[in-house]
Amino acid sequence: MNDANLIEKVRQYVYAHIGTFHESRLNSLRNLELKQLLKRKNPYLFRAKNLLVASDLIRSLLDAHLSSQEETMFGEFLEGLAIYICQETFKGKKSVRPSIDLEFQKGQEYYLVSVKSGPNWGNADQIRKMRENFQAAMEEIGRSKPELRVFAINGCCYGQDNGDKGGYQKLCGQAFWSFISDGVDELYTQIIEPLGFEARERNEAFQRAYSAIINTFSQQFITEFCENGEINWETLIRFN
Repeated sequence: MNDANLIEKVRQYVYAHIGTFHESRLNSLRNLELKQLLKRKNPYLFRAKNLLVASDLIRSLLDAHLSSQEETMFGEFLEGLAIYICQETFKGKKSVRPSIDLEFQKGQEYYLVSVKSGPNWGNADQIRKMRENFQAAMEEIGRSKPELRVFAINGCCYGQDNGDKGGYQKLCGQAFWSFISDGVDELYTQIIEPLGFEARERNEAFQRAYSAIINTFSQQFITEFCENGEINWETLIRFN
């Protein structure tokens, strides 16, 4: 497959699947409850920030919640895109092994790939676990297919932290997208344009839902956690 054909296939994939990400964003609002939100976040932090207006507090809580949710949801979208590209290029397949998302063969080389959104994705224990799972998978494949050379790759969809990490190779940003597309060096820039497909319309729907949640939760919060027009921090802390 030539570069132009692959890029067009990527474009069509994004057009077909980006709506799932936007719908997930909306559902993360629709399915949220005020008390659920209040229990997940640190009330001491918001007291220290001297938030005095109920709607300001709700907005801060909601934005913190959405930030972590969106990072996870978009990471899942990018993982799916990476697997699709590798399927088209190398007939790669989604892996069922722990810590590993993608497997593919290129000649006598076999690759195990753990796909992450960005380079700073885990703590020391999580990285150690990934390295152990890489090692176990490499040993298993080595026993069943000794003719293959097996490589472990931590692929990150953006960022710059390429190199040998001891037991696995880390590829970020342009290097990662080029690797799974067999050398399409500009693929990492070509992905940007289709990501904006229907973004304005989708974001308008999201903003309407977001504003409705702010208004609804603010009203509920005032009823349950305010006294004489002020936030009752003791009541909030006891609930949390």
